[in-house]
Amino acid sequence: MSTSRMRAEIGEQPAALRATLDALLPRIPEIGMLARETRQVLFIARGSSDNAAVYGGYLIQTHAGRLATLASPSVATTYKKRIDLSGVLAVAISQSGKTEEIVESLDWAADCGARTVAVTNGEGSPLAEAAQVALVTKAGAEVAVPATKTYTTQLAALAVLGIALGAEVDVADLRRAPDEVERLIAATEESGALGPIVDGLAGVKGVVVSGRGIAYGTALELALKLKEACYLHAMGLSYADLLHGPIAVVDDETPAVLVAADSGPTLPGTVALAERVVAAGARAYGIGGGRALSEATSCALPGPDLPEWVSPLALIVPGQLLTEALARGLGIDPDVPRGLDKVTQTDQ
Repeated sequence: MSTSRMRAEIGEQPAALRATLDALLPRIPEIGMLARETRQVLFIARGSSDNAAVYGGYLIQTHAGRLATLASPSVATTYKKRIDLSGVLAVAISQSGKTEEIVESLDWAADCGARTVAVTNGEGSPLAEAAQVALVTKAGAEVAVPATKTYTTQLAALAVLGIALGAEVDVADLRRAPDEVERLIAATEESGALGPIVDGLAGVKGVVVSGRGIAYGTALELALKLKEACYLHAMGLSYADLLHGPIAVVDDETPAVLVAADSGPTLPGTVALAERVVAAGARAYGIGGGRALSEATSCALPGPDLPEWVSPLALIVPGQLLTEALARGLGIDPDVPRGLDKVTQTDQ
């Protein structure tokens, strides 16, 4: 079976991540200077960029000790309400930098007193021009509609942002992430687990994708990929929210895909959820989580050998490969899912 542009772009991620880190790590002092009088972070994003923001929010709150929240752009663009944003660092994330709602929301944040940062792959884009500091990722042109390398380079930019805001982490681990992505692409395709999971998902209409904490954004992103490229009814949920009721939908016809770093405080809960799903007679597939999650699930894909704080840069990669393979197995062209364009505009 022929490959896709999406698969080629998955393979371009190590180089894109290296180039992005080379470009952005030297700008840590500049970001720190802009943020020195701010107390909290407000992320402005949609789609995959919103899932990247979820990662940024957890990273900044757990490792930099600052409150971080997701904005509701309609407050700015539809309701047109002013909010006192003094002391706020507004971070707008957009792959193209051309989504009018995101640009307008960043302008609104600045008008409300925020300091502003853009994270975008669009050098010279309206969003980059609107921000006081533009962190331009180096993903290169992305042709396939499902975001892959633009998403992971956004995560890299947000990791740099977290370090600039005081995250107590080892930068060397961030530098290792591109090599781990490269290793993980090969390990996933050589593991022998990709085929059985593709076969298991090919005959279902829906799937639950779950993770928690720093892995939560990965779960949301994988669910989005399965929706847009495979047309599955995929729900992305924190396992805490899943246990509050939606777990009732997990059965022999609705499997769960569970994502986790190989270490960290949310791993035991993820493993416990996998055991509960399997005990109930349903299938649980794992991504990451080390031996503990692999042994608790029906079938698992390997995760990155990275600390939890930086693991999302690579943890999504097996999910990207799974999505691409499943789409082709279903006879869907993953490069051009129906009803979607590369740049999405929402109402103002």
